[in-house]
Amino acid sequence: MKRKRKVIETVFSVLIDQYRITEIRANSVSGFESALDGILLAYSLVILGLVER
Repeated sequence: MKRKRKVIETVFSVLIDQYRITEIRANSVSGFESALDGILLAYSLVILGLVER
């Protein structure tokens, strides 16, 4: 359980620090969802090694 928590905390830290997930400024829920989807897609592609940062 500790290991899973560490992984989750690390991912959230990366999303906040490098992808500025806390700075999403959307005018609607769908706009927020679109921005978040884009960030998560970019993060996933980097983790999978399909693109470089």
